[in-house]
Amino acid sequence: MTSVEDTTDHTADSGPSGYAAARLRLLQEESRSGPSRRSALAGLTDAWLNALFATAARETGVRGATLVAVGGYGRAELSPRSDLDLLLLHDGKAEPAALGALADRLWYPVWDLGVALDHSVRTPGEARRTAAEDLKVHLGLLDARTIAGDAGLLAGLRTAVLADWRNQAPKRLPELHSLCRERAERAGELRFLLEPDLKEARGGLRDVTALRAVAASWLADAPREGLAEARRRLLDARDALHLVTGRATDRLSLQEQDQVAAQLGLLDADALLREVYEAARVVAYAGDVTWREVGRVLRARAARPRLRGLLGGGRGATAAARAPLAEGVVESDGEAVLALAARPDRDAVLPLRLAAAAAQAGLPVSPHAVRRLAQQGKALPVPWPAEAREQLLTLLGAGEPTVAVWEAMEAEGLITRLLPDWERVRCRPQRNPVHTWTVDRHLIETAVRAAALTRRVGRPDLLLMAALLHDIGKGWPGDHSVAGETIARDVAARVGFDARDAAVLGALVRHHLLLIDTATRRDLDDPATVRSVAEAVGSVGTLEILHALTEADALATGPAAWSAWRGSLVADLVARVAAVLRGAAPAEREPEIPSAEQERLAVEALRTREPVLALHTRQEEDAVGVELVVAVPDQPGVLPAAAGVLALHRLTVRAADLRSVELPDRLGEVLVLRWRVAAEYGALPEAARLRTDLVRALDGSLDVPARLADREAAYPRRRGVVPPPPRVTVVPDVSSLATVLEVRAPDAVGLLHRIGRALETAGVRVRSAHVSTLGANAVDTLYVTTPEGKPLDAAEAAALAAAVQSALS
Repeated sequence: MTSVEDTTDHTADSGPSGYAAARLRLLQEESRSGPSRRSALAGLTDAWLNALFATAARETGVRGATLVAVGGYGRAELSPRSDLDLLLLHDGKAEPAALGALADRLWYPVWDLGVALDHSVRTPGEARRTAAEDLKVHLGLLDARTIAGDAGLLAGLRTAVLADWRNQAPKRLPELHSLCRERAERAGELRFLLEPDLKEARGGLRDVTALRAVAASWLADAPREGLAEARRRLLDARDALHLVTGRATDRLSLQEQDQVAAQLGLLDADALLREVYEAARVVAYAGDVTWREVGRVLRARAARPRLRGLLGGGRGATAAARAPLAEGVVESDGEAVLALAARPDRDAVLPLRLAAAAAQAGLPVSPHAVRRLAQQGKALPVPWPAEAREQLLTLLGAGEPTVAVWEAMEAEGLITRLLPDWERVRCRPQRNPVHTWTVDRHLIETAVRAAALTRRVGRPDLLLMAALLHDIGKGWPGDHSVAGETIARDVAARVGFDARDAAVLGALVRHHLLLIDTATRRDLDDPATVRSVAEAVGSVGTLEILHALTEADALATGPAAWSAWRGSLVADLVARVAAVLRGAAPAEREPEIPSAEQERLAVEALRTREPVLALHTRQEEDAVGVELVVAVPDQPGVLPAAAGVLALHRLTVRAADLRSVELPDRLGEVLVLRWRVAAEYGALPEAARLRTDLVRALDGSLDVPARLADREAAYPRRRGVVPPPPRVTVVPDVSSLATVLEVRAPDAVGLLHRIGRALETAGVRVRSAHVSTLGANAVDTLYVTTPEGKPLDAAEAAALAAAVQSALS
């Protein structure tokens, strides 16, 4: 037996109960963790299986056999709930019945303990043939290790398997790379997932195993800097997850992250995710570099015979051409590398020049060049010289290639060296499910989006820098926009912008959410709304940049953050604010002129004294669901009734707008409600059914609250992370015509119905409502007045907010 570690302190006897007790004691030892515990657990398991094998071999009379650990167990990396991957290797001379009896005596005690087992029985020849047919078997045998029996059997097999792996590398490595890509598409990118799979996701433990296999081929090797530490962190996180859950799981679920963090001695779930993301970033980058090198070597091997034929096999026939890209930077073999005459110790701008040239050419950066710059590079003076600032902006303006180049620079610590404030946002998780990326990657993705919008602004340099810095404050406590303004001004001065440009960058970061929040949550027809935005922005030039930054930020956030509808709202706001900044007064609110369809619906509603509605399927590629327009003669209870009917018909409200419209030359006032809705599942309901139920809800014959309560009782919310409670606030100084309430709450069935009922109970009039849903959260803004059409006083407004919050709680 090859013992991994002395386990005499834990092994009580060779029976299952003795092993189970010793295993439990080992896992409960606080002094053991990480590699030490995994190694000790493997050694303990080795000792138990060795004793089982010795007894079973003696009782069955089988000779010429060995028990082999493969895969993770072969590497002595047993987590608390890891399965055992075992191979019973034999020379083929034993009787099948005796061999079967030996296997039973080994497998059944493992099963009896409830330990997952992956097992096989093969001769060396069979194992080698199976490996040739099954890539996963071949990978497992690369880490094979003898537990008990005839060690010579495995020694011969390992030699043959390794030789096969190296000989078949040109075929097997592309196959392995394809498996890695398929797994990444299925499981996602570990460092950007809120509930990552530590094993299967890209940058996880499976990728580490793949890199070991590439190294075993002798064809290429992974960058070793930090890789062993990253692997240890991922294994430690998986160990803690197994101990917390008591299950063999690799998915780091939200509800378990705080406990896993505590198990690892970390502050909280965010600290855990950041550590896991850091490790995954190292693994993913090592994978990118390694697979690129594999491709280069395989292409060179394939081209060499042809070149020999064309050039007669002369010396230098395969020498790579070096094409200049920038001062001190050349292209060589498909990578941006340092020129032979480059002097990193004398040229402080060289790292940025290399990155900018690579991104502009769409080339990867040589990891050797980046490492050399990290080790020998000269520090930039502060403030930066003009060339350094220009190279940074060239890098940010390159579009999609910027991402890979930035990550290559970040892998060696060059980004933090250039911009020290970057350290606080690096690999920082974002708990809002609307966000696709970590904070640092979101900033780079925003710059990529902004690069496509630079033709729309007069100062593309400020747009790109604002994109890079707009969320930099998320690394500090408090409002990230406020903290970010200070940091942005400091970074701008460091990079070499003058005081005026630094002030503009600070303002852009401070107000980067202003346009989208105002456009989707405020009444744009209220002069106070437009005036407040104009005062915050200050100039048409800043507004122009802020408009582009808003779009880039939303596009880089995720698919739920931007749509044609949101874009049209922001554009409308920008046009109104620009007019004010050019000297025009905000237009006073006038009765809304209805569209032809709204007038038709309103006339019909006034004639029949009942609701009239129309459904329209949206044709835009990014629009959600359908648009529903409802016209109702002004009366109490319209908002809760309409919202309740939509909820009963399983229509999710994505956006809504409620306005009071006076028709010219006609008596009476009509409420026009415009909704964007999507069916939870199945087909959309017919307009006639919606109208019938709305009529019944308004006349009281349909008890909407009772029906919604029945639905909630029949389909209770699934167990998961408990969301924060709803919050209702009075928003001051945004309207002189109404009191503005903002409701932030988890999106739920009937939410808007409950809000409407609370407002009706309070006896206020809803002047307009603006509903916005992002992921699992809703932000609803309501403009309310007294029945006489005046804003509420401070005490009344506070009481109303408390009443609505109580109704939602």
